[in-house]
Amino acid sequence: MNDPRDFIAHEAALLDARRFDDWLALFADDGHYWVPLLGAAQADPFSHNSLAYEDRLLLQLRVERLKNPRAHSQHPASHSQHVLQPSRIEEEGTDDVRLRTPFLYIEARGDDQLLLSGTARHHLIRTPTGWSIREKRVDLLNAARPLPAIQLFI
Repeated sequence: MNDPRDFIAHEAALLDARRFDDWLALFADDGHYWVPLLGAAQADPFSHNSLAYEDRLLLQLRVERLKNPRAHSQHPASHSQHVLQPSRIEEEGTDDVRLRTPFLYIEARGDDQLLLSGTARHHLIRTPTGWSIREKRVDLLNAARPLPAIQLFI
């Protein structure tokens, strides 16, 4: 997958198919998943609280929890649907690229559905095997409002 825009669509498809191990494998060893509490206004994950700021170890723990048959929050299991606008390349270097992808995210569990919208910002690095995620930042629209628990990955 040479085009990083295809990589972004592939990442969302893995999440929607609940292929969490394959999704986690897309992250670089130093990769992070970040959902700022203040959305696009938040400059970094250290000067203010975040809804999520997870390295590979924390992501692995979440994936293992989602796969655990005793995870009560997954009875019934949560499912997601990512509806992506076309990704736009914001910066491109020889070995990395930054993309911006507006989205709608629907998470369903039983009879309940949660609808979120925002912009995903990916910093991808080129590796010998293809692209890897150095950082996935998810700026939710109106992120500071009270939200129910988000079970999966936006």
